[in-house]
Amino acid sequence: MQSSSTLQPLTRVRLSVDCMGGDHGPSVTLPACRQFLDTHPQAELRLVGLPAALAPAAQWPRCTLVEASEVVAMDDPVEVALRRKRDSSMRVAISQLKAAADGHIAADACVSAGNTGALMAVSRYVLKTFDGIDRPAIAALLPNARGGFTKVLDLGANVDCTAEHLLQFAVLGSALVSALDGVEEPAVGLLNIGEEQIKGNEVIKRAGELLRAAHAAGRLNFHGNVEGNDIFKGTTELVVCDGFVGNVLLKTSEGLASMMGQFIRQEFERNALTRLAALVALPVLRQFKSRVDHRRYSGGALLGLRGLVFKAHGASDAYAFERAMARAYDAARNRLLDRVHDRVRDTLAAAPATSAAVDAPPQAA
Repeated sequence: MQSSSTLQPLTRVRLSVDCMGGDHGPSVTLPACRQFLDTHPQAELRLVGLPAALAPAAQWPRCTLVEASEVVAMDDPVEVALRRKRDSSMRVAISQLKAAADGHIAADACVSAGNTGALMAVSRYVLKTFDGIDRPAIAALLPNARGGFTKVLDLGANVDCTAEHLLQFAVLGSALVSALDGVEEPAVGLLNIGEEQIKGNEVIKRAGELLRAAHAAGRLNFHGNVEGNDIFKGTTELVVCDGFVGNVLLKTSEGLASMMGQFIRQEFERNALTRLAALVALPVLRQFKSRVDHRRYSGGALLGLRGLVFKAHGASDAYAFERAMARAYDAARNRLLDRVHDRVRDTLAAAPATSAAVDAPPQAA
């Protein structure tokens, strides 16, 4: 395999789309796919779902319809998705990433807005994880004051994590930043309640030790402990945390952004004078809305799997789902899977003592 620095972008990217997933299903996913095709002429789509639901896309260019007979509901238990609904649109879409008997792989990445726990469990069962990675993690982008994005993981795939898992997440996230931003050695921060090494619970302290050891060995660029506000300052390109903390962080950030927008709108609508001021400030308000709109950052990567799977928010509208597809497209085009493989091999293989045994099935937040 080529080194990460010499990997060439793909000239054609094939996405597998679970068209039945999410709160709204085809009413959102199909318009999103149509928009995505218009803006990505080098992309091909494999649309997976019930035949009747996919009928409107029958004549679309660069599309292949793949039938499934079942749908994983948003409230289905993981066991139902994994053991009973074996022909679900989610499972069939993920299976497009797995090599067939002749070695052919139908798609380069998969996108779904379906049940997070089910998506994680089915992806892990169908694709398996890389050697040295016990649990996949969900990574997503949050805007920062530097005008860019801070990558954060885990955002809900693993509620309970060991220190070894956090080290693995740092390796996976570093590969993500390298693939999407071209930063070969991104700075990694460990989310904590303070910058000092003595802060945090025992898992965080132990994770800090492992990350410092990896940094000393030249396998990671570990910045040190960071606090929640550092995410939005852009102190580091990557921030690592367990899935419980990460999911709370994500939902709190989305809620805060929505509340700020609502407060600004209320103030500008207070009277005739403020409404006039709103007209003058309209270009600024539109730009502000765009910068804090969480839909722009839709699409969390399930890192650590032997295939690229991206999770869109279950309540995504067509714009948010299209952005998740664009995120998956960029990751596949920039060979994220190969980069993850290379970094896992080079980092964890050099430190076998840090590899944790699989202790329990991961819980999704």
